[in-house]
Amino acid sequence: MANRRFEMHEYRHILVRMRLGESDRDLARSNLIGREKAAILRALATEHGWLSPEVPLPDDTALAAVLISPRKKPGADSSVLPYRETIRLWAERGIRGTTIHRALVKNHGYTGSYSSVRRFLRSLPDTSPSATVILDFAPAEAAQVDFGAGPVLPHPVTGEPAKTWIFVMTLCFSRHQYAEIVDLC
Repeated sequence: MANRRFEMHEYRHILVRMRLGESDRDLARSNLIGREKAAILRALATEHGWLSPEVPLPDDTALAAVLISPRKKPGADSSVLPYRETIRLWAERGIRGTTIHRALVKNHGYTGSYSSVRRFLRSLPDTSPSATVILDFAPAEAAQVDFGAGPVLPHPVTGEPAKTWIFVMTLCFSRHQYAEIVDLC
């Protein structure tokens, strides 16, 4: 239940119970909220006067304005920002993130983590074109064949577990497939 999201009605319920005098430990025992989060909520409620019984509970919009912090813009405080243009150029050339991180550390004295570089690379727009090739075949023109290891099955004579090998052929036009166990070892 760590780091779970709370709905506004849950915050309101917790505030009502705080107004009734329940401690953070009591709230944690009832599995409503953890003690640390309850202490933060109690401090905010005290600051805004929500724990006073004379004052009505705030509505959902007022609660949301105080409790829900605006999301930070991705990469706003990133240690990668001074190198963003260099990283962007390297990424366009197809250089992998681990290599980019290693080069930043070695050549530029970068002290950030690889995860920072990876997150920054993920935020870049994907410039690689999607490579799609439509394969079109006439009937009886081609077939695809594959051969590989299959499941371990009991040997028909000895009953002991035996490795199997499977032959698979797929007709390209109809996609009809034929598969056969060809050997039991």
